[in-house]
Amino acid sequence: MVEQLKEGVYWVGVVDWGLRHFHGHELSTHRGSSYNAYLIRDEKNVLVDTVWGPFAEEFMENLRRVIDPADLDIVVANHAEVDHSGALPAIMEAAPNATLVVSKNGARSIEGYYHAGWDVKVVGTGDTIDIGRNSLAFVEAPMLHWPDSMFTYLTGHNILMPNDAFGQHYATAFRFNDQVNRKELFEEALKYYVNILTPYSDRVLKKIDELLEMDLAVDIIAPSHGVIWRDEPLQIVEKYREWARQEPQPYVAILYDTMWHATRRMAEAIGDGLAEEGVDHKLLHMAVTDRNDALVEVFKAHTVVVGSPTVNFGILPTVTPILEDLRGLKFKNKIGAAFGSYGWSGESVKLIEEHFDKCGIPLACKGIRCQWQPAEDDLAACREFGRNLAGPTRDV
Repeated sequence: MVEQLKEGVYWVGVVDWGLRHFHGHELSTHRGSSYNAYLIRDEKNVLVDTVWGPFAEEFMENLRRVIDPADLDIVVANHAEVDHSGALPAIMEAAPNATLVVSKNGARSIEGYYHAGWDVKVVGTGDTIDIGRNSLAFVEAPMLHWPDSMFTYLTGHNILMPNDAFGQHYATAFRFNDQVNRKELFEEALKYYVNILTPYSDRVLKKIDELLEMDLAVDIIAPSHGVIWRDEPLQIVEKYREWARQEPQPYVAILYDTMWHATRRMAEAIGDGLAEEGVDHKLLHMAVTDRNDALVEVFKAHTVVVGSPTVNFGILPTVTPILEDLRGLKFKNKIGAAFGSYGWSGESVKLIEEHFDKCGIPLACKGIRCQWQPAEDDLAACREFGRNLAGPTRDV
């Protein structure tokens, strides 16, 4: 399948309907994804990005519907990660006269992945390449989300191709944002931002300011995953600006796991206390909740409450990964609290609180523990715990 964006500009990528995990098994992709590549026909023929290696042949078939790959003059690799560059070996073999254009860091990462010795042209912010009626302009975007990332802008047609920025893992029958379910689109765009770009939020804000200061006319934003933004394309830029500020909602995410339901009952009682004070919250049982979806709830919340029973002098292994994610994603503007049950040693609350400290998330209050199964007094204390958390949460 090939889709025309504008005269002489084509989507030649691949939709991966069956994808359910990304970055190995690190990121869930319930709605699949796409690997977007763009062909520009001008006096010089340009390909911007490729696709993941297992889809190389399908990608080459799409490309051949529009052009003989041997006629390519320029291949732009905005980012070396293999979901974008995996078909480069096939392309460079089929287009022996093409120049491979990369960022400075891209020259290192492409060689590091493929060890091919290809001749490359290194570009940086402000560099342009004349391709005939139009030109390519380049903007380096380090850490959005790799050090080698860059954006390519096509003048004349006013198309920004920002690789991993502004994308979504979202397989659809149609290519453009005005053709798909808006609710699903923004759910996937937010999940993508939270799980991939949150640690670089300060850089996102600076890069958006830089782009806006360049005063580029933008008719289309064409990312490397998901749908293409042609209807009010800057709406996703404004969403990124909003998300990058990490302004939380007056909302509580309660993450927990349980063995014999004592910790679950504590979580429910904490939630009851929040509800009594009119504070919205969600309980997320981490043994059965997708971790990446839970992180979206954490991102939205002002208050993050984590609970686990003590097992083997520690916390349940279903809770540990989300705590590591809290540290790695560097969430801002949040407060935390811990709770848990125990039978003998009772370290879990202390360990969770120590992890909040590593995450830079201040404690809203001292954690609460319950030995064995909670009695009514314990549940009453948990409800009071929830009521006490309601005040700082409402004050956001």
